[in-house]
Amino acid sequence: MTFTVAIIGRPNVGKSTLFNRLVGKKLALVDDQPGVTRDRRAGDAKLGDLNFTVIDTAGLEESDQASLSGRMRAQTEAAIDDADAVFFVMDARAGVTPEDRHFAALVRRAGKPVILIANKAEGRVGEAGAYEGFDLGLGDPVALSAEHGDGFAELFSCLLTALPEATQLSDDDDEVRERLVLADDEEGSELDPTKPLRIAVVGRPNAGKSTLINRLLGEERLLTGPEAGITRDSISVDYLWQGKNAERRLKIFDTAGLRKRAKVEEKLEKLAAADALRAIRFAEVVVVLLDATIPFEKQDLTIVDLVAREGRALVIGLNKWDLIEDKAHIVTLREEAARLLPQVRGAPVMPVSGANGGGLDALMGAILSAHEVWNKRLSTGRLNRWLEGVIDQNPPPAVAGRRIKIRYITQPKARPPHFVIFGNQLDELPDSYRRFLMNGLRQTFALPGTPIRLTLKQGENPYARKKR
Repeated sequence: MTFTVAIIGRPNVGKSTLFNRLVGKKLALVDDQPGVTRDRRAGDAKLGDLNFTVIDTAGLEESDQASLSGRMRAQTEAAIDDADAVFFVMDARAGVTPEDRHFAALVRRAGKPVILIANKAEGRVGEAGAYEGFDLGLGDPVALSAEHGDGFAELFSCLLTALPEATQLSDDDDEVRERLVLADDEEGSELDPTKPLRIAVVGRPNAGKSTLINRLLGEERLLTGPEAGITRDSISVDYLWQGKNAERRLKIFDTAGLRKRAKVEEKLEKLAAADALRAIRFAEVVVVLLDATIPFEKQDLTIVDLVAREGRALVIGLNKWDLIEDKAHIVTLREEAARLLPQVRGAPVMPVSGANGGGLDALMGAILSAHEVWNKRLSTGRLNRWLEGVIDQNPPPAVAGRRIKIRYITQPKARPPHFVIFGNQLDELPDSYRRFLMNGLRQTFALPGTPIRLTLKQGENPYARKKR
């Protein structure tokens, strides 16, 4: 039986460090400055022989509900409602503060089992501060060091006591837990509709990524607001999309806005950008979200080029389309995309609105189509029949009086489609002819938008090493 635990507490008490320790990966951003975490983030945790879901949350602060801190607190309260138990974290070095007392009362009112964790309890100062935790009335504090891994045996025992039924072992637990552990690291080269489709939504700051995902989910799952750069961690959410003819499991990643590298100076923004790049590499389809009122800025083109170099399936979304009066302008924007982005020629450009939900079904259709193209495989016979016709009509140029010979072509793998051409003197093949072949593959075999990999291999000259 699985269960969910929420980690809550003041800012900068080590909640994200504890989260990373439990999930066994550095998923949540960690920094010395308070208030790094803003959205709630779930992960598959392991403690002893227990596998469960743990939720990292923003630090609890007293503030107006309409402010950013107030919206962050609402996300934390939603995590408490969804959880079966709560890890209330305090800083053992600082001892009990008035904020700890205030939010301890909030946790008691929730009526959930609570385990008090005195983090940063290493050393004499930490041990003394941990004893102050008794004043909170949340039970015996667990002296723990999330950074060094101390005290987790006692935390395991407290979790068994707090949730006796949920932590009871069953005969099927080993098989179920094995599937949970392997679910996030799946890889393969074949299209499998039973596996969740991994989608990353990326773009410049304030392009409306979190708002669009919330509209798709039908709930305020992600923190949003008028401020630019709210999202820091790359948050993954699971979603079952139900289309007209089929349904599909999705894992959607919301990412931090990517600015020009020269403008990124703060350490925290660098960490957030690195987390967004990791989400792109982990995804199968990347939705690059543009602001429809100012589309195709230089940074937008840079992000698209990054996605293409990483070899991910690509969909371009024009968000805030409700602000555009002339809807026929989409034709001009698609022509502009084809001109500015020749490396992903044919990539779908979809107008959407996170504010009113317009265009979401069409966007999802484009994502599924792009994923199918990304997984497409072509037979060697079909490829070589095409290659023969191409060479007859437009043969490669001669180099130093010798004709470049292209013998045959094959596709060793997909995700993205990767083609290998064999022949002689291919190292002299001009880039223009290489692009000609790639565009021909894209047009003939219906591979719009997806990055194409083309490798040239030539046989060794048997006389190259012999003396004259």
